[in-house]
Amino acid sequence: MAQKSYLDLKAEVWDCGKCSGCGACVAVCPADAISFKEGEMVTSPASNGYCKQATDSVPCGACYAVCPRTGTQPSETLGKYLELVSAKAAIDIPRRQSGGAVTAILANALDEGLIDAIVTVTEDHWTLRPSSVVISKSDVLIRQAGSRYSWWVPLLAALKHAVIERKYKRIAVIGVPCVVQAVARMRESDNDLLKPFGKSIRLVVGLFCTETFDYAALVQGKLRTDYKLEPHEIRKLDVKGKLEILKTDGSTQAVPLAELESCIRTGCHYCTDLTAVLSDISAGAIGSKPGSTTLLIRTSTGKGFIDNAVQNKKLILSGDADAKAIEKLASAKIKKNTKK
Repeated sequence: MAQKSYLDLKAEVWDCGKCSGCGACVAVCPADAISFKEGEMVTSPASNGYCKQATDSVPCGACYAVCPRTGTQPSETLGKYLELVSAKAAIDIPRRQSGGAVTAILANALDEGLIDAIVTVTEDHWTLRPSSVVISKSDVLIRQAGSRYSWWVPLLAALKHAVIERKYKRIAVIGVPCVVQAVARMRESDNDLLKPFGKSIRLVVGLFCTETFDYAALVQGKLRTDYKLEPHEIRKLDVKGKLEILKTDGSTQAVPLAELESCIRTGCHYCTDLTAVLSDISAGAIGSKPGSTTLLIRTSTGKGFIDNAVQNKKLILSGDADAKAIEKLASAKIKKNTKK
């Protein structure tokens, strides 16, 4: 069967508003022909018009093969897992989102040489502007801890830098479910252009996600215009039935999620995966007490990283998590985003 090119991806995903913004196509395009332009509600990438396959009839298909919006969406709530636990960091993580467990696990992995680098999204603390980055030192990781609820940035864009340019062979990827789905395709693909990516990824940590917001629409639009909040006045954002804003002066403010519907990225309305079912470890705040992180340990690889962090006193396991609470929200997301 003939491989599909970016033209198929454009027709089936980009032009239909389904693009998740994961950036997998940006990362794997061998011609560097796909990119995201910055601006409010950029719903999909653009191509410069050159494609090895469409232009020169050279087999490729890499962008289409990794896209999480082609094929069927996951239908599981929790997915397969070995253990469901609550955990928290045993090290100081000033900007941790909940229990800081993910940062503790990965900081330990870097210190122990279990991984060379982490591909993730960080933000400028003054503007809250997100960036796709490669982190190779635990102290940098700890300084950048925290969840990102808004972006225009393609999350996986830095993966090309990590794999192709810096030649890292033991990479951890942190991402929301669409990122995890794209990485799973890299790991499983027999496409020669994708094999270097799949072989270089040692650990995938998936973050629970209901939806994400467009950076410009949320931060530069809604919060700055309607709520008179400058980005540098915001210390942390958290979604718990509403958007909770912790300010740098210690005060808090809440925004009803109903007010943020126009800020949600359009591609999120096609996602049915709350818990990143294809990851090695899934993590989120749902199902655990405040100050702890829920961990779904899905694979022996994920368990090995967690056990090592516990043994090195970087991570504390603090009991079971509430599976029913996670299933309830996961089922609601599936119902909301399943297209009739």
